[in-house]
Amino acid sequence: MNWLDKFIGWFNPEAAFRREAWRQAMDEQRNYDAGSHSRINSNWRAVNQSAEYTDRYYRDIVRARARDLERNSDLMNSVVGPFVRNVVGKGFVLQAETGNDELNEQIEKLWKVWCKPRNCDVTGTQSLNQLLRMAVRRKKVDGGILFVKCYTGGGVLPFKLQMIEVDELDASQVTPKHKGNHVVGGIEYNRWNTPVGYWIKQYEIDGMSVMEPTYRKAQDVIFYFSKRRPSQLREMSDVAQTITRIRDANEFISAVSLKQRIEACLSVFVKKQNPTSGLGRAGTADPHKKTYDGKMLTPGMISELNPGDDVITINPQGQATDAASFIKLLQRMIGAGQGVSYEATSRDMSQANYSSARQGLIEDSMTYAEEDELLADVMDEIYETFLISAVLAGEVSIPGFWENKDAYFPHRFEKPPKDWIDPVKEVTATKLALQTGQKTFKQIAAENGSDWRKQIADICESLMYAKENFGVDLGGVILGQTQATGLYGGEPPSDEDSAANAGNGEPPDDKSGDAGTE
Repeated sequence: MNWLDKFIGWFNPEAAFRREAWRQAMDEQRNYDAGSHSRINSNWRAVNQSAEYTDRYYRDIVRARARDLERNSDLMNSVVGPFVRNVVGKGFVLQAETGNDELNEQIEKLWKVWCKPRNCDVTGTQSLNQLLRMAVRRKKVDGGILFVKCYTGGGVLPFKLQMIEVDELDASQVTPKHKGNHVVGGIEYNRWNTPVGYWIKQYEIDGMSVMEPTYRKAQDVIFYFSKRRPSQLREMSDVAQTITRIRDANEFISAVSLKQRIEACLSVFVKKQNPTSGLGRAGTADPHKKTYDGKMLTPGMISELNPGDDVITINPQGQATDAASFIKLLQRMIGAGQGVSYEATSRDMSQANYSSARQGLIEDSMTYAEEDELLADVMDEIYETFLISAVLAGEVSIPGFWENKDAYFPHRFEKPPKDWIDPVKEVTATKLALQTGQKTFKQIAAENGSDWRKQIADICESLMYAKENFGVDLGGVILGQTQATGLYGGEPPSDEDSAANAGNGEPPDDKSGDAGTE
């Protein structure tokens, strides 16, 4: 009510109530149905708050429930698994782009050695690709994870990574280390809400004893999480929108499974009209048969009921017959909530054909591309720190590196290609794209996870080896040409031969130009 309605209510409450009721009725006719407070929306209460204020009180609960489903739910792992397989997959291969081939090769060899568990992980148990797979999984379940740069010995470089779970951010810290900053959720921010430091809890190896937290500068920490609102400061589980649906599916499956197990138990009850009597029993029944507490149905069970007892069977109908379609519907909704297809989460390809499977892969790849971009930022920072550490340790000699570091940072990470659904169609499409100029050989090699320079070198090496050692011309096999001698150092085909091969066998007429050409 406004102030006028309240004033009228002092003298005539009925009139004030009618004014308010009339105003609400008019509002519902003029405004959004989604914003009305009608009977249908009467229990829908929502408020506008900052992202941090909204997430703060539910972040730990949602994370704990997501982890519980991760441990106990196959549906939960069917959602997380596709992201791990497609974002990281078989791993990443570094291709340095400093402009110096010899330096690129030196950096790539050192990177390959550093990625081994003993060199990149402070615990010495996981390679870099394994750390990245764990990071993607923890982001989906927990909402994020922290990469902490540790400058320590024991490896090929004095630089390693330590993985810190978001639980270890000390939310009890409220006093900033630097004046003018503020601490929220264990992270210290400046006045622009830029992280400047992280307060990290310290535990003993048993995970129980708590020590004094340590402060790590933001330049030494990479916080891997998705930011969905400008006011969001910390992580929220990526599966927060779907864990209730996953739990519903698990509970439904458990109920149907239990019902089917009970129905599968064939048991026989022997009911006697008169109690067993005999000498010394005084016509009394066995006292152990007066109660059925603790007794369960088991397959093939034969049991005797107490006199006068009967059995009433409760047989719910419909769950078992509708279970398959209902679970499929839930899986579709769960997958759609995470931006992936039903086939990706269920691994059920029975209703898919080539076109639908291809379309599903395209849509799914767009979802994975968002995670690829976020993980690429993490890997870029790791690589830059790696290269700086390599120069400081003297493992790589780059004159003038400190005067122009950015000139030596360019690089890219390639992933091994995915297997094709229909190799013939894929190869044909690639061939047409190359012939029509829609794609270059460099682009095609990158899509296949290869370096185009190395691929050309490998092709030439194969041709030369076959020609020099066995006198075999593999040009027609490898390149689809009848004459490829020019690739391995022989004489290239003449112009007349090329024209004959391209046309109908007759050299072109020099005078047959375009109309109007002198």
